[in-house]
Amino acid sequence: MQDAAKCPVAHGANTEAAGGNAAWWPKALNLGILHQHDTKTNPLGADFDYRKELEKLDIPALKRDMHALMTESQPWWPADWGHYGGLMIRMAWHSAGTYRITDGRGGAGTGNQRFAPLNSFPDNANLDKARRLLWPIKRKYGNRVSWADLMILAGTIAYESMGLKTFGFSFGRPDIWHPEEDIYWGSETEWLAPSDQRYADLNDASTMESPLAAVQMGLIYVNPEGVNGVSDPLKTAAHVRETFARMAMNDEETVALTAGGHTVGKAHGNGSAARLGPAPEAADFTEQGLGWMNHTTRAIGRDTVTSGIEGAWTTHPTKWDNGYFTLLFGYEWELKKSPAGASQWEPIGIKEEDKPVDVEDPSIRYNPIMTDADMAMIKDPAYRKISERFHKDPAYFDDVFARAWFKLTHRDLGPKQRYYGPDVPKEDLIWQDPVASGPVKYDISALKSRIDGSGLTTQELVATAWDSARTYRGSDMRGGANGARIRLAPQRTWQGNEPERLNRVLAVLEPIAEEFGASVADTIVLAGYVGVERAAKAAGVPLDLPFTPGRGDATAEQTDVASFAPLEPIHDAFRNWLKEDYVVSPEELMLDRAQLMGFTAPEATVLLGGLRVIGVNHGGSKHGVFTAREGALTRDLFTTLTDMRFVWEPAGENLYNLRDRQTGKVEHTATRVDLVFGSNSILRSYAEVYAQDDSSEKLVQDFAAAWVKIMNAGFYPAR
Repeated sequence: MQDAAKCPVAHGANTEAAGGNAAWWPKALNLGILHQHDTKTNPLGADFDYRKELEKLDIPALKRDMHALMTESQPWWPADWGHYGGLMIRMAWHSAGTYRITDGRGGAGTGNQRFAPLNSFPDNANLDKARRLLWPIKRKYGNRVSWADLMILAGTIAYESMGLKTFGFSFGRPDIWHPEEDIYWGSETEWLAPSDQRYADLNDASTMESPLAAVQMGLIYVNPEGVNGVSDPLKTAAHVRETFARMAMNDEETVALTAGGHTVGKAHGNGSAARLGPAPEAADFTEQGLGWMNHTTRAIGRDTVTSGIEGAWTTHPTKWDNGYFTLLFGYEWELKKSPAGASQWEPIGIKEEDKPVDVEDPSIRYNPIMTDADMAMIKDPAYRKISERFHKDPAYFDDVFARAWFKLTHRDLGPKQRYYGPDVPKEDLIWQDPVASGPVKYDISALKSRIDGSGLTTQELVATAWDSARTYRGSDMRGGANGARIRLAPQRTWQGNEPERLNRVLAVLEPIAEEFGASVADTIVLAGYVGVERAAKAAGVPLDLPFTPGRGDATAEQTDVASFAPLEPIHDAFRNWLKEDYVVSPEELMLDRAQLMGFTAPEATVLLGGLRVIGVNHGGSKHGVFTAREGALTRDLFTTLTDMRFVWEPAGENLYNLRDRQTGKVEHTATRVDLVFGSNSILRSYAEVYAQDDSSEKLVQDFAAAWVKIMNAGFYPAR
């Protein structure tokens, strides 16, 4: 009986997050970042094309349904004042607001708010209710509209429903089906841990750890009660400025978004947060994906608890107007406590008619409230000047906010060629990194021949094309070879681009491009193709890379120099270069960059091995160039790395010698990013494939496919 009662399942094997290899070997290199969003997680299949599904979408009908939703209050989660606008705006805002310009991660482009950790961020409390309210519409339209698009559309329609003339909207955000575990949200092990852990100096907001943008774990922006929950509007202003700057927002956009976001809706703190249940990821099965449930007291309507702050910012919270500034400038404000015990600012001696009414009973009025961030809008001198202009010129405020909202919700959608729908603005915006389509009718074969005979070396051709393309970030679809911005500021002087070599190559390629009527962008890419095909030929494998013309050349006027600074490479494992020594290991930096560029682990392996033997290391370094046939696309890196005739030994900081066991002679030198392909069990398994005697042609073909992939990244040929 005792044996019969034993559970046949090995407990914890599949359910305990702390289990597995990481628990046994916590310092081992984790390649999970390159395995994200495997097609096996996608229930729609590898052939699903969201763009084609969008073409079937009845957009006017969807918008009508969305407008109707705003005022169809549901008893299980009733709408404040009978309008869901504030809730839907907060959902859209918090979906988009995780974007950070440093690495392009976060943002609204994937629908990631549906998954952990974002679905359980304390700052996202009760947004699970907003998504559940949207479910009937998602069910109706199915795969013709993604969750990612639907959530942002809900916020935009909410503003329209309350009277704002919005700037526009674009569909085009395909959903993911698995948490984005590659995004670093911070090292804290508890929610809302003190901000001190993220700053070298909490009094200097610019010292926040990169690439983070939020001030605490579990927040989207700043603590509404002040830095570490201590009210100080001027100090809060400095942290607001830094946080919004890391989202690519200037001071005017920051004030507009703060004011516009708080013109409608309310904060909820009319009760005790201690009565709330676990967040969605930790909630009981019976909650069916909902979190923060209160089953002990009334917890809806006026008794909802979310942030702990309680009240509306304006007199008419379901109407788009200038009421935020009217109240902010119209009264003196004092610090008080909400029913939940949170610090909030309330007006002194406010007129009864200026008070917002209760969400359920219009005969009851309460004080409006402001957060520490709101008070920063009039305490900080620069913010106050902007706020005064918005107060005096409501039409100007409307326009600035509408544009800032569009930027906030579309910042990570990528080039305008990815936009879709009748409400896409015709105006090109500098933050969209605009690039016009380039010429397509020129003799590609003749151009390649001209490049081949230009006198440029294989290494110069390949390195220049690689440097032009490697800025691409799949996180926000910025960068890449399209636009040829490598010839413009700031990229032309980046250390990683070897300016002296770059200028020498551009001086040859730019006249050739003009001679053939091609764009410089296409010419740079074709130059890389010539170099790779040369290297394949030298290895005895004929290669003809597929090429699509039409890349354009961006102008200096189309390039926001400041916003391109975060795209500067400070390391490139593929060219065996580090700008300086970092706390993060070179191999971890390699994985991060490979993931941003969109490579799988096998693609990263073959690319690095191929680029080594072609000989394109930064500065001509010979580390990792394990071949006597430099310039030929061979298996030599992998055959050398897996050859037991050699032993590896440390020779300095991030430097190793390969010594022949019998002769004692040092044959090669290497760095950590070279050796990791022999030491890590997964990467070694890929290296062994390419080291096999039957893999010479496979290496060339796999390298070619990965090369074409990065050369086309961010390029959307005219339809």
